[in-house]
Amino acid sequence: MSESVMDKTGDTQAGAQLRRELARGDRALGSIPPVLGHLLAGSGHSLISDSIVAHLRGMLSDCAGQLLDAQGRASSLQPDPVESDEACERLAIGLAANSAVLSHCFAAAIEGALSEELERRGVSDQVLSPLMQELIASDDESVAELAMAAMTAQARWIQAHRRMGLPLAELPAEIFHEALKAWKAISRNADAAAMAQAEALLRAEYDESAGRLGLLTRLVAKLKSGAHAGLLVEHAGLALFASALASLSKQPRELVVLSCHPSQLTRLALGLRAAGAKPEEIAQQLLLIQPDFPFPEGFDQIGQAEAADLLGCSSFGPEQ
Repeated sequence: MSESVMDKTGDTQAGAQLRRELARGDRALGSIPPVLGHLLAGSGHSLISDSIVAHLRGMLSDCAGQLLDAQGRASSLQPDPVESDEACERLAIGLAANSAVLSHCFAAAIEGALSEELERRGVSDQVLSPLMQELIASDDESVAELAMAAMTAQARWIQAHRRMGLPLAELPAEIFHEALKAWKAISRNADAAAMAQAEALLRAEYDESAGRLGLLTRLVAKLKSGAHAGLLVEHAGLALFASALASLSKQPRELVVLSCHPSQLTRLALGLRAAGAKPEEIAQQLLLIQPDFPFPEGFDQIGQAEAADLLGCSSFGPEQ
């Protein structure tokens, strides 16, 4: 029987197998927030390293501290150190209870860990990749300036990651909003005027377009058709690779980062195919990102349109 035979869903045999693998990946992704909440409340878990859990706790605590610092700047009262520590812990728990905030922090922890691993294995530098160097040296001044700003922001983010921190300014707008919502819910008994002033301060200081993710997104948009160069992780570096793949495959960037996890590599392969990468290029990228992952059998039969269709049928499908 021909390997390209269609099943009742219209998939090729290879496509049907990939659809099943993607469904398994969907179930794994759907379990992330409750599992992480359990891990943060208790002991570790064999499928998620202690380092990831530690980074999650650190990032949530850091975000809580920044929110409380703004609250303190807006209040005339001198905070008690013990009470401040207790308030920070309560707020960190409140942030962890918000699935959007928790999932973003998890993706950030995964990106940081994989970025370190790729640098350790000599695949790509965490900050100054060959593509970033080329863009900084571009004759187009606007591209060069944007690339320099993105590189600087990436360096700051890496330093924050090493300290297990996460600046509020680096959150996407929707996650920033969710963090403020969780903070206001936890602090509903606080002075209303001080809370309003603190929120105004935070919003005045926030500029999504100037953050790392905003700069990377703008840089990929500047590349236009050249964005395909970002699909080579060894050339682009993980940060630019994730942003380029998110743009070209029309997936949320967090999902692209999570697709680099060993349990989600079918999604990564399909994302790369949907973005226009050739099967041999995809095989090379999977080998670099997760050396032990076997290339899906029959994947070379999957065309760009079928890959996009398979992703679109996923519970975590491409953005509209």
